[in-house]
Amino acid sequence: MKIALLHYSAPPVVGGVESVLAHQANLMAEAGHTVRVIAARGDAWDGHIDFIRIPLVGSRHPAIQAVKVELDNGRVPPGFDELVREIMVQLQTATRGVDVLIAHNVCSLNKNLALTEALHRLNGSPNFPRLILWHHDLAWTTPRYRNELHHGFPWSLLRTDWPGVAQVVISSLRQSELAALLGIPLKRIRVIPNGMDIARFFKLETKTLEWIRHLNLLAATPFLLVPVRITPRKNLEMALRILADLKQKCPAAAMVVTGPLGAHNPANQDYLSRLLNLRAQLGLEKSAHFLAELSDSYLPDAIIADFYRLADALLLPSREEGFGIPLIESALSHRPVFCTDLPPLRALGLDDVSYFSPDEDPHQVAGLIADTLNNDPVYRFATRTRQQYTWEQIYQEKIAPLLAEDPHQFPDEGGSQ
Repeated sequence: MKIALLHYSAPPVVGGVESVLAHQANLMAEAGHTVRVIAARGDAWDGHIDFIRIPLVGSRHPAIQAVKVELDNGRVPPGFDELVREIMVQLQTATRGVDVLIAHNVCSLNKNLALTEALHRLNGSPNFPRLILWHHDLAWTTPRYRNELHHGFPWSLLRTDWPGVAQVVISSLRQSELAALLGIPLKRIRVIPNGMDIARFFKLETKTLEWIRHLNLLAATPFLLVPVRITPRKNLEMALRILADLKQKCPAAAMVVTGPLGAHNPANQDYLSRLLNLRAQLGLEKSAHFLAELSDSYLPDAIIADFYRLADALLLPSREEGFGIPLIESALSHRPVFCTDLPPLRALGLDDVSYFSPDEDPHQVAGLIADTLNNDPVYRFATRTRQQYTWEQIYQEKIAPLLAEDPHQFPDEGGSQ
């Protein structure tokens, strides 16, 4: 599919809408679409995304600013129609061959009403793309814009239900506001929130990102980190049994053991084989992960730190520990700790971690983990955010279906949340 995204400006211009546009363009290009960005200011930031500069679609062009001064005072200047027609010609050229045009904020704000009217006239015309109006802000419901808005054309464009377009807003509040403004049902307006780029926010290593995608770790709730070598004294069979019981309460729970085989005992390979057999018996092949299966090389500290940032909790079921550096790493990562009650670990954790016996019933430990995490508002908010507000999830669950849908098909009642 050929997709164009339109806004007054684009990166490297800094702004909230500019950032959203860039994330969407990147995701669409990664999904195999041919993507172009149309803006007055900005530049190409990716070799897979074309940038088309049209000065008249911006908010700072002298001609646009001169017209806006008149419009803000309730007067439609004589040159308005000519400006509209000039923008129409340039938009037709810029969108030639495009299937879908996503217009960000330019049909809900009054910063360039000539552009808004140009899109209004082109909408539905032969060879013009299917139009998606993506609203971040609404001038008519925002007090600071009210003195610039007047009855009649062209200000009415911002409160008119355009035929055949898909209406998208970023929140339920905007959905309610736009529905009232346009006089249409909520179901006509799709809610697609803004998101976070987890890889950029956490500065994840390339290999970390590859693994979390391969193992689908962002969908894990909770994601337990077991940062130890694979050796019998680490009691990893207990970790597997804890996970199996935890999944009875938290079906999406997952676990990652980051360490390699213990370096000094050839029997550790047999231990790994026993663990893999136990994993299969417990039905945990898709939720208990040993990074030693994916890499036999040493994992640098940067990757281990990545996993601490992504995990929900540390699980350390060891039978023996001389010190317990994972507890220190967890503390600095602000992650709760569930570990065996060994003297070195208690000396570090004091009363600030959750302890259990290395011979405890795994069902009891699973209950401890589930109850502790589910009663923690930070955990609940973090997992909800990871599931609903990462750009990859938003693209897969909301944007991709929008691009593929029948233009005459409306979302379900209440909009897409």
